[in-house]
Amino acid sequence: MRLLLALLLSLSLPAFAQHDHHAGHTAAEMKEAPLTEGLVKKINLAAGEIVIQHGQLDSIGMPPMTMAFGVADKTWLGKLKAGDRIRFSAEMKGGNAVVSRYVMAK
Repeated sequence: MRLLLALLLSLSLPAFAQHDHHAGHTAAEMKEAPLTEGLVKKINLAAGEIVIQHGQLDSIGMPPMTMAFGVADKTWLGKLKAGDRIRFSAEMKGGNAVVSRYVMAK
């Protein structure tokens, strides 16, 4: 029995490794994605981007770093400023990291 289980797992792991874990997720599922702590470093209105120093982003497999993100709603750029602490989730859209939702950190 253990040998059969080991065989089945070894055959299925490569398929899991190649699976895009964002494909097929609904907006509701992405909305429930865990939020990551972030510090807004810069708002670039012309480019429609926000630069965030962030922790681990498991939803897109990204380690902690400071980087520019697109935003799901460009009106957010007028509501945020450098120095704001936020909690946010991100997703990949067209090869670009995009903030899909945020809340102000308490």
